[in-house]
Amino acid sequence: MSRIDESKDFVPVRIAVMTVSDTRTPDDDKSGSTLVDRLEAAGHKLADRMILRDERAEIAAQLRTWCAHPEIDVILTTGGTGLTGRDVTVEAHRDVYEKEIEAFGTVFTIVSMNKIGTSAVQSRATGGVSNGTYLFALPGSPGACKDAWDEILSLQLDYRHRPCNFVEIFPRLDEHKRRK
Repeated sequence: MSRIDESKDFVPVRIAVMTVSDTRTPDDDKSGSTLVDRLEAAGHKLADRMILRDERAEIAAQLRTWCAHPEIDVILTTGGTGLTGRDVTVEAHRDVYEKEIEAFGTVFTIVSMNKIGTSAVQSRATGGVSNGTYLFALPGSPGACKDAWDEILSLQLDYRHRPCNFVEIFPRLDEHKRRK
């Protein structure tokens, strides 16, 4: 079972947060604020934060910009993962991914099932990697952001988490781009 190895030092990661919404403003962005509060409380650094409209090309362009930024390790988006016509965050993420982390969506669904039952099938939460950066698309509700952070991301973004975690493989995410 997973555990935190207290003999290891905590390694903070730099996380950018994007809220995808046609209606949210900085004053009422509860999901984005939930993620920022949790990542900072855990000891990580907020690298950037913004709100973008539900426009696939704009979302993908910003994800690519952040993935190219050397001071951003992880990107969390909230919103646009549902089934309506304007929900295009998942498609934008997949436009950017080099590799998808399929199990992230599965584990998120399991966590959600324990909280909201079969309504969990309406989420399309996803995760992936691009240019050595982790990307995670979370639903737009504060509860879903809490669940994703508390049950999955807080552990996988903690270098001390055992038996394994995302942080320890950062140096190898883009090894395929190095000269042999």
